[in-house]
Amino acid sequence: MQLTIQASGDNVQAISYLLSKNPSNLYERNHKGHLVRLFYSKFTETELEATIFVTPDPIELVKGNSNSYDITHYINDREFAVSSIFCSLIRSALGTALNGQPKEEHTEWVDHPFSFQFEFGPVVSSLSDNQLKDLFEPIGYEVMITRPEIEYSFQIKDKSSARSISLKGMKTLQDGLRHLFVLIPVIDNYKHYYIDEKEIEKLERYGDGWLKDHPMRDYIYRQSLRFKEVYSIVENRKPEEKKEEKESKVRLNDLRYEKIVDTVSQMNPRSIVDFGSGEGKLSVRLGFVEGIKEILAVEPSQTAAIKALGRFEKVKNKEKFVVPETLWGSLFYYDERLKNKDVIILCEVIEHIDEYRLPKVLDTILHDYQPNALIITTPNHEYNEVYDMEDVLRHNDHRFEWTRAEFRQWCTERNHRDIYSLKFEGIGEEHDTYGYPTQMCVFERKED
Repeated sequence: MQLTIQASGDNVQAISYLLSKNPSNLYERNHKGHLVRLFYSKFTETELEATIFVTPDPIELVKGNSNSYDITHYINDREFAVSSIFCSLIRSALGTALNGQPKEEHTEWVDHPFSFQFEFGPVVSSLSDNQLKDLFEPIGYEVMITRPEIEYSFQIKDKSSARSISLKGMKTLQDGLRHLFVLIPVIDNYKHYYIDEKEIEKLERYGDGWLKDHPMRDYIYRQSLRFKEVYSIVENRKPEEKKEEKESKVRLNDLRYEKIVDTVSQMNPRSIVDFGSGEGKLSVRLGFVEGIKEILAVEPSQTAAIKALGRFEKVKNKEKFVVPETLWGSLFYYDERLKNKDVIILCEVIEHIDEYRLPKVLDTILHDYQPNALIITTPNHEYNEVYDMEDVLRHNDHRFEWTRAEFRQWCTERNHRDIYSLKFEGIGEEHDTYGYPTQMCVFERKED
């Protein structure tokens, strides 16, 4: 992961004083096990090019993490992508320029604009190219986004999902770096470090003079602070007004749960299996369905199952609530306890499984477990156009996302014995062209 700073025009050599880095020397520091380097590849009277890059230690990245035993921490792009991690590692190296505090004899250049080009990457983000441009163009940059060509020995895709971003504009070095240090974590899919009120101070310091009037200001704050209780501190609205607005917006997740619960209620079941139950949000709602005697919450993640137990504990004494039973299990292992239940539910589960493994999963459910009904929900890939997501998936763990036609065809093919009738429905706000954000299929066993 690297950032290259290019500048052209008169007096560009003054930038080396603002950076407080000698162009004749390689800057190299070990920052908590991660190697940070800065060097100049061009340094003339009218042209300057300096690159700062990090070679991180992936072991150090997960030290002290409660999930550090999980091998998936080592199978990701975090140590290769420009992200919030990158910003935290280079902050001390660029501190003089960020704070505008060179030696006294060079302070006159702090407020001097140069013709800059900032190029950084690779960037791995769920934001589309247009959304990335919407972050940088309003503050005076010409934005160019490129994707490297890739050649696999088998067909997956023609271009990488990773991108490089180039920004051109007349800026002071301090302003340019502050823009990057605010917006790179916004682009990132998550922040790796703890977020508290100090983050607000840093955001306001780096955002001074430009963030207040940015058309995407609210989005930048939400992405930067992430925790709602911290974000609420910087909002101008009163807490009660914010609460009313929040309550007026119904999340898609809640709509899914409501639709599933309504569908289940109409079936009058006595037993339910919630496969991939996660932290138990849907299972809790199912516990209030009238007539329910048994709910099996099946989840492979012990961490999620523990959180589910805590959620069940909070409502276990409520009237007519059936406490779900948590089971450690997987769709890939047969469990005799799951046979002949009234309803099995796969809520936003199948897209997390490799496509070639799905036929076996559905055959196990429909022909071995033989429920009276099976409910499946999954994202509608066509609706991603509404989200301006282009070719990216909604979650970095999704293996695929199907169009409505693909989902319908797949469900029909899995019902090859014609034991079940199929009903397809949508969940969420319908778009005239792209349909609903979530699609649902209900398999109901036909009468003998």
